[in-house]
This record gives sequence, C-alpha cells and structure tokens, in this order.
Amino acid sequence: MEIYENQVFTKTNRLVLRRFRVSDTKYFHSYRSNPKVAMFQSWENYQYSEAQSFVNDQIRNIPNQPGTWFQFAIALAENNQLIGDCALHTPLHEPRIVEIGFTLSPEYQGNGYASEAASGLLHYIFHSLGKYKVTAFSDVRNQKSIAVLERVNMRREGHLLQNYMSKGQWVDEYQYSILESEWKSQQIDRIDKKSRG
Repeated sequence: MEIYENQVFTKTNRLVLRRFRVSDTKYFHSYRSNPKVAMFQSWENYQYSEAQSFVNDQIRNIPNQPGTWFQFAIALAENNQLIGDCALHTPLHEPRIVEIGFTLSPEYQGNGYASEAASGLLHYIFHSLGKYKVTAFSDVRNQKSIAVLERVNMRREGHLLQNYMSKGQWVDEYQYSILESEWKSQQIDRIDKKSRG
C-alpha cells in the first residue's frame, strides 16, 4: 500500500486536516494522556506505546472504508503543528451515514479551532465523500463538545439514557446529526449573506 505521508484531506482558514506522521507521536501522547482531555473519552492513563501504535495504524489507514474509524490530524496551517485530531467512522452496514468525533489539545482550546476543524471535516465528508448524513455523540456533561456541535449547526436528535459504559459508570449521551441537504443549504445561506454583506 502506498503511503501518503504529506497527504492533506481538507484545509480551512487556519487549519489543515492531514494524515498523521510519526513525528506527531510525542505531542499526540502529551494531550491524549492529559486527564482533562480523557475525562469524557473512553481512555485513561494513555501510554506512549498506545500513542505509537495508534499513529502507526493511522499512517497506514485509509478514510471512508466501511467498518473502520479513520483519525485525521488537526494541524495549524501556518506551521503544520499538531493541535488535535478528529475521527470519521464509516459503518459497515450503512456507509452513507457516518459518525464524527474530535479531540483538541487543551493548549489550543478556546480559539475556535475545534469548530473550525469540525466544519472542515463536514465539508470534506459532504463535498469530497458525498455522504448522506453525519452523526455525532457527546457525553451530556461535556459542554465544550456540545457547544462545538451546535456551532457547526448539527441538530440534537436525541438524549440517550445510560447509552454506554465508561470508566465503571453508565453515561448519558446526546446524539447530533446533520443531513447533506441541510449542510448544502447552510453553505448557500452563508454565501448569500457574504454577497449582501
């Protein structure tokens, strides 16, 4: 399999969503092992060996393969510094409906990067991959994640009670979604507002 080490999947004003590199491993581990980052995630006590294995897998993986998760590195456009990652899950049973997720280093939170990355990922999914619908799930206690999903105009479709087991307790989740038709309509509205601007 040919490896595209410098592959960029999409760009925004300040960010690129690109393939992971071996050189990302140290910083990736530093934010994934941060207890504040892990609080609403499935992992805890994230080890450097886990980060190495994860990055090596993502270097070889290809996005949009049914039955898989693909992780995009979120990097600053100005210097290619890794600041987080976002995920694309393409289910085996219905690959036209995909799930996303995101994690941002605390060092870069509070600057609109998570919303910008999520918006860029939606553009890639609908424009480049031609998907029908995107979903996302958030722990109901994760106010930052909820705010990002709502900023990119994803609609809360459900409150799922005790939907998964995490760190010894059952956790409620909100489910968010956006259809391709909704996303396209929002893009047209945004262009119209700029032209009237």
